[in-house]
Amino acid sequence: MDLSYPIGKFDFKAAVALDRRAQLIAEIADAPARFRDAVRGLDDRQLNTPYRPGGWTVRQVIHHVPDSHMNSYIRFRLALTEDSPSIKPYDQSKWAELHDATTAPVEVSLKLIDGLHQRWVALLGGLSDADFARTFRHPELGLVRLDTNLALYAWHGKHHAAHITGLRDRMGWK
Repeated sequence: MDLSYPIGKFDFKAAVALDRRAQLIAEIADAPARFRDAVRGLDDRQLNTPYRPGGWTVRQVIHHVPDSHMNSYIRFRLALTEDSPSIKPYDQSKWAELHDATTAPVEVSLKLIDGLHQRWVALLGGLSDADFARTFRHPELGLVRLDTNLALYAWHGKHHAAHITGLRDRMGWK
C-alpha cells in the first residue's frame, strides 16, 4: 500500500459526470465529520506522530486541510466572479512547518473546517451547470474547471482522512 496515496492519486484528466456532482458535494459536506472521527480520542503524542515515515504529523495534516480548502473555496469564488482568473499557489510544505501548524490544538482547525465546509456547500448548492464549467488558471495545471476542482477537493478530504485512519489502524489506536 502506498502510504502517500492511500486512496490512489487524483486523476485531473477524468471528466466529472453531471450525475456525480451531488455525490461530490455530499463528500465536501461530510468531510468535517470524517476528520473529527479520524482524530477522536488521540492524545498529543499520537497527534504528533507522522502518518508515514518522512510525512506530516497528524496535527499538521489536520491544520493543512483548512489551509488547502480555504484556498480552494477562494478559487471557486474568484472563478465565479472573474473570467478565468489566475490564482496564486502556496507552498503547502512551508505552511505545514509554521508554528501554528506544528503546535496548535487540532480543535482550532476542526472548527474552521466545520464553518468553511458549511459555507462551501451553501455556495456549491446554488451553482448551475454553466457555473461548474467556469475555470481558473493555475500556474502549474493550466485551466482548471470548477467541476474538476470539486472532484479534487472531495478526493482531498478522503485522501487526508485516510492518512490518519490508516495510521490509526497500523498503530492499533482504537
